[in-house]
Amino acid sequence: MSVDGQGGGETLMVDLAIVGAGPCGLAVGIAAVKAGLRTVLFDRGPIVSGIASYPTYMTFFSTAERLSIGGVPFVVADEKPSRRDALAYYRMVASHFDLPVRQYESVTQIEALSEARAVSTPARAPRYALHTVTRTGRARVTNAHAVCIATGYFGQPNRLGVPGEELPHVRHGYVEGHFAWREPVVVVGGGNSAVDAALELFRAEARVQLVHFEAEVDARVKPWVRPIIQNRLADGSITGHFRSRVVRIGAESVTIHGPDGERELPATQVYLLTGYLPETGLLASLGVPIDPTTGVPAHDPATMATPVPGVYLAGVIASGFDANRIFIENGRDHGDAIVAHLVAATSPTP
Repeated sequence: MSVDGQGGGETLMVDLAIVGAGPCGLAVGIAAVKAGLRTVLFDRGPIVSGIASYPTYMTFFSTAERLSIGGVPFVVADEKPSRRDALAYYRMVASHFDLPVRQYESVTQIEALSEARAVSTPARAPRYALHTVTRTGRARVTNAHAVCIATGYFGQPNRLGVPGEELPHVRHGYVEGHFAWREPVVVVGGGNSAVDAALELFRAEARVQLVHFEAEVDARVKPWVRPIIQNRLADGSITGHFRSRVVRIGAESVTIHGPDGERELPATQVYLLTGYLPETGLLASLGVPIDPTTGVPAHDPATMATPVPGVYLAGVIASGFDANRIFIENGRDHGDAIVAHLVAATSPTP
């Protein structure tokens, strides 16, 4: 069912185009393939690129069973799977179902087609043209009857907007601490990502300073991790700067403003782990209403259909600004709901 290698200016036609090949996007693709729908998935990176960007030695909170998709068992030796376990599992599932994934191909625009241009079977005439660009810069077009946006939550960092944020030693993600051995490091943030990074960097013998605008680490920090970070802060193994914000970043330092005014912290590596914003640009361009307070795109939770015909959501993009509301374990069922609704809407009337 491969859709790669279209040439000669050919425009591919599918029933369902899925933007995003994370676990929830893959689950939509599996449901579509099982239903006999012509489908294609796009991702600007590899499949499950969000998981690929997690810290190297990360272990999931959820059990393997709750991360499984497509009815394929996820078997691991330990109770909780690691990042490496998950990457291997999702590759295997995508291969098992021969999912037509176009990796490293970015969707730049989704164009609504007029009825005059929608030439296909009446039940599933193309409504949308997806304009994409491959990693080599090649532009392609795919026509689709329906579109599912499953772009996840890790494409648009919540930037501080301070001078020096674009310097090469500043990162909006964390991989592992080995590269910071005995280096002065500043971690900005107070959530799980920031706390986990600060602890791993400390264990790698980095000299860690944690900067957070609140009075303490966030309430949602994992309960089994909270006492560990509190002990490291209390004994000075990790230096905490609370009620403080970054003012600017230099080549070897970070300037913060806190209760005692401005202070310069030595730093050869800076991790801005302040969260991400949902990427709703494609949805907005299609006319899907987005709540300005919650960031939640308008949709029916039972079917994941938006008010715009043929446009669906899957996964954490449906949670708006609260990324903790939808996870793999409760977003993996979106695919079945989407495909059931799509099939019912396009089935011939008896």
